[in-house]
Amino acid sequence: MKRILIILVLIHSIQIIGQNNNAENRTIKVDYKKEAGKLNTMFKECIGAGRANEGLRADWQQQLALVKKECDFKYIRFHGLLSDDMAVYREDEKGKPEYNYQYVDVLFDYIVSLKMKPFVELGFMPNALASGKETIFWWRGNVTPPKDYKKWEDLVRNLIQHFKERYGDEEVKTWYFEVWNEPNLSPGFWTGTQEEYFKLYNYAARGVKAVNPAYRVGGPATAGSAWVAETIDFCAKNNVPMDFVSTHTYGVKHGYLDEFGTSGTILNQDEWSVSGEIINSRKLITESVKPNLELHYTEWSSSYTPADPIHDSYHSAAYILQKLKQVGNAANSMSYWVFTDIFEEAGPRFTPFHGGFGLLNTQGIKKPAYFSYYLLNKLGETELQNSDKASWTSKNAKGDVQVLLWDFTNTHPGDKELNQTYYIKDLPSKEKGKVKVEIDGMQKGKYLLEIYKVGYKVNDAYADYLAMNKPSQLTREQVNSIKEKNNGAPISTEKVTIDGKGTFSKEFKINENDVFFLNLIKQ
Repeated sequence: MKRILIILVLIHSIQIIGQNNNAENRTIKVDYKKEAGKLNTMFKECIGAGRANEGLRADWQQQLALVKKECDFKYIRFHGLLSDDMAVYREDEKGKPEYNYQYVDVLFDYIVSLKMKPFVELGFMPNALASGKETIFWWRGNVTPPKDYKKWEDLVRNLIQHFKERYGDEEVKTWYFEVWNEPNLSPGFWTGTQEEYFKLYNYAARGVKAVNPAYRVGGPATAGSAWVAETIDFCAKNNVPMDFVSTHTYGVKHGYLDEFGTSGTILNQDEWSVSGEIINSRKLITESVKPNLELHYTEWSSSYTPADPIHDSYHSAAYILQKLKQVGNAANSMSYWVFTDIFEEAGPRFTPFHGGFGLLNTQGIKKPAYFSYYLLNKLGETELQNSDKASWTSKNAKGDVQVLLWDFTNTHPGDKELNQTYYIKDLPSKEKGKVKVEIDGMQKGKYLLEIYKVGYKVNDAYADYLAMNKPSQLTREQVNSIKEKNNGAPISTEKVTIDGKGTFSKEFKINENDVFFLNLIKQ
């Protein structure tokens, strides 16, 4: 019996050594006095939402207020501003246009009241102005070209004039006007050709600039980073205004559009998925005849379907940070698609967690993805020089220091399994060794150290939902209990004294797809 026990202990020891061989010990070493410059906050410039009409809902507005307060997004973009459920356009019996902005005003007044700005997507086609009947989504956005391009231009001009009168010239100068959404997906978002999209763009751009030449217009808002060079080329050759490039990218293979999540998706194994496309788009702009155009990724996420459980998984938190860090300065904004699961492209959803795009679920429960942006927003305004590829280090004017670090490990098994079956499992994270954080040159004195964490079963609402046996409806008590457990509070706080040497040092264990945030607050 004794010999068996010794053998078992030896086997266990060998297993532990094997595990540690896979682990990576990391050191993040920075100097408080060595600045890298102002922190680039392109990550919070813009956030997505489903469609304009959803923005008239009280719960949508309450969630946006929370997201603004805790993550501080500057702009918001959504579909369907000109769709019939916003009651913007009709024609009388003689074919004369009639315009109405009552619903638009309710929504835009609310956005502006939060000190946010609209990133205005001009679409889809009002039915009275459409040349056909093809629509997309449960809410039937018309995706056909206008029956009369002059009337399309007039609608755009009238709408922009209304914005100018209501919000003032100086305010509207800070907005962006983007023409359409993903016109390269046909069938999908556009029944016309590329040439017809360029015509639509041309007339819309003229409508915008007629109100004020300083207003910003751009596109092509394509899926898969398409048509960037072609749109610049068209605008340059035809003297059509273009102030920025916008396009989209997602981190899965198998196409570009899957509103019901039925075709299945697989997280791309390529290390430079998403970020590589963005860097390439910047290169295309730099090499074009308009090398200084702004680049806005007005949609991005791990997956392009609102039925992909990776959106609910704790893996998303580290994924988001990894991609944003890789992009660096290549994009002016990276608008995460979207802030809430109040999102009805495939119709109203029947379960509280269904792989929706949102940072928050329908009941306002914060998903792991939410905390990526929550913690990014806690970084100080000055970045510190840092050679580590999976962290940001910063300080603020008060002398506080922040370290946001993560491990991103793509654990997806690849082509043999779909996201739809993989990310709904209980997926315990494996050990990745230790991380040591060392900060030199700090001001002597007392500090409060707050440590925040996101990872497996930590600020991991989906794990709690799984533990409840995935009820199709949540009671008020269940919602409150999940919210309380996943509220993003520090997992620990301690008092730290920095002596005359000015060095802070902390070492801790890290697992796959953990996110840590260290906040050293000067007392």
